[in-house]
Amino acid sequence: MSTDEPAWARGVSRVTVLTGAGISTDSGIPDFRGPGGIWTTNPAAERLSSYQAYLADPEVRRLAWRSRLAHPAWTARPNAAHLALARLAAAVDTWVITQNIDGLHQRAGTPAGRVLELHGTLYGVVCVGCGDRTEMASALERVRNGEADPACPQCGGILKSATVMFGQELDRSVLARAVRAAGGCDLMLAVGSTLTVEPAASLCAVAARAGARLVIVNRDPTPYDHLATEVLREPIGTAVPRIAGLIARARRRRAAGPGSGAPRHRVR
Repeated sequence: MSTDEPAWARGVSRVTVLTGAGISTDSGIPDFRGPGGIWTTNPAAERLSSYQAYLADPEVRRLAWRSRLAHPAWTARPNAAHLALARLAAAVDTWVITQNIDGLHQRAGTPAGRVLELHGTLYGVVCVGCGDRTEMASALERVRNGEADPACPQCGGILKSATVMFGQELDRSVLARAVRAAGGCDLMLAVGSTLTVEPAASLCAVAARAGARLVIVNRDPTPYDHLATEVLREPIGTAVPRIAGLIARARRRRAAGPGSGAPRHRVR
């Protein structure tokens, strides 16, 4: 990206950001399909993300709980891209829609109410039987104390992380809010996502059809590159802070002149 201010960074009042696994790799959390991705290096690990396999096979659940104990999210810290988006949210009306379950956007400082977690969160546990929700920390403590596959304390049912596995539907209310955020922005950023998992990826089309500019930041080509105003292949850790800075500076210049004070857009 050139040092000149691109046209798509000007006049931005409402930003929606879609983030995928690639934004968290600099924090030490591997992606799934990249050269060093979890499923690339260990194809069998994908089975741990299958809802049907998880329900049917106690061994899958035991392996999943051991995997949760060692998940890098527990020690990961927000990186430059997460922090840049938090700064952007403080300067411009911003929604972050994330496919990630690591909570790093909130830890970076983006208001939790402005983060839509399409695939849920690793920090919660839900019973597939009665729907009881508890904290992941308490379930992991039970695993450390010898319960290889802890059952729901309320009904004895199967516990799983409060994430969306393959074979499960997304939370409809969260998806509906994400669609509204995508359709109501004037700039959509898609960062670190292969844009192959639907319906998350189609949010790019929602934004483009509504007239928003679409900027994609990803190492590899995506199915939505043809809709993009610009596609950036540079590292996420440098591209996103630069983009956020461009938008914030343009916004400040606009606010300093006549016609400032555009109303904030809200998704309910």
